[in-house]
Amino acid sequence: MKILTLNINSIRAHAPSFMDILRGGEYDVILVQELKVETAAFPHNLFDEYGYNIRVFGQKSWNGVAVFSKYSIEDITRGMPNYADVNARFIECVIDGRVRIINVYMPNGDTVDSPKFPYKLEWMRAFGEYISGYINSPEPVVIGGDFNVALTDRDIWKPANYIGIAIAAPAAREIMRSWLDAGWVDEWRARHPDDIDYTWYGYRGRDTVANKQGLRLDYFLCNRAATQMVTNCEIDINPRMAEKPTDHCGLMIELK
Repeated sequence: MKILTLNINSIRAHAPSFMDILRGGEYDVILVQELKVETAAFPHNLFDEYGYNIRVFGQKSWNGVAVFSKYSIEDITRGMPNYADVNARFIECVIDGRVRIINVYMPNGDTVDSPKFPYKLEWMRAFGEYISGYINSPEPVVIGGDFNVALTDRDIWKPANYIGIAIAAPAAREIMRSWLDAGWVDEWRARHPDDIDYTWYGYRGRDTVANKQGLRLDYFLCNRAATQMVTNCEIDINPRMAEKPTDHCGLMIELK
């Protein structure tokens, strides 16, 4: 089973390049973040012909997450059960009766002085409490999405530029690090311990991709049961290189 996570940065604005991914059929499951459209207004008609089941948790103009799957999608939860949130950032489901998937678009938080920053930390703490119940579960659990955290300085092309920025804030990193300390595995880093690579490249500046001016913000975390199934985890740069691209690369994980 090949799973892709991708922040699409508006499903309507980048529908043509996203349809190219669906048309290619390489991925069995696709986790999408930042839809920027309400659930009821999601453009199913654009994607129905490609053979994916689709479940959506949307929001007007902001946020929003969706799951595309060639397999069945069951046991769906929209919104983090232990945290009341007006924002559509969380959808959980079971794929093909085999793997539990949690698709997240975590808060950005802006800067450490922003009123948005406490919300980021509060959300992350609640998320950590929620997933703690899954770490030792015999059920394989895969968490994928845009975490809006660059876990270490090597996940940032120029760390000095991000001092005081929420994605690199020590408090956010500490929370995410606690998940790994508890046993969740950052699958890309586990397979690329010495690599420097990124999943986000901004639109501003001269050819940020070629100049490697990026951030690693997108992750797959697996519990112990899921880690035993993982055979590969790689960055898919193709979505960022499309004619009208999102600002994120895809991240792929493969399960046996």
